[in-house]
Amino acid sequence: MELETYLRFVAMLALVLALIAICAWAIRRFGLGGALAATKGGTKRLAIVEVKVIDPRRKLVLLRQDGKEHLVLLGPTQDLLLDSGIAPRTSDAGARKEPGGAPRPDLSAT
Repeated sequence: MELETYLRFVAMLALVLALIAICAWAIRRFGLGGALAATKGGTKRLAIVEVKVIDPRRKLVLLRQDGKEHLVLLGPTQDLLLDSGIAPRTSDAGARKEPGGAPRPDLSAT
């Protein structure tokens, strides 16, 4: 075989590896990985209620687990539980009340 054949092989291999790396980066960057399969049988105990993108690197996620909601801030290096044990909203009529009586801001308006 000639040197030109080897160089063409190496160039095509590098091109394919670069395309795989670009696709993997795009999938992670834009969240195109898809959801994992739910557990089979029984009732679902965990659900994503709402997701709000704060900026390209951070998201607020409202999760429902066994009748309680949890607000989580997801980031590239750290995930933070902001509020836990929130009672699910029974109506979509604006702000919810804190246990002390002060209104809680409605984050779904952003």
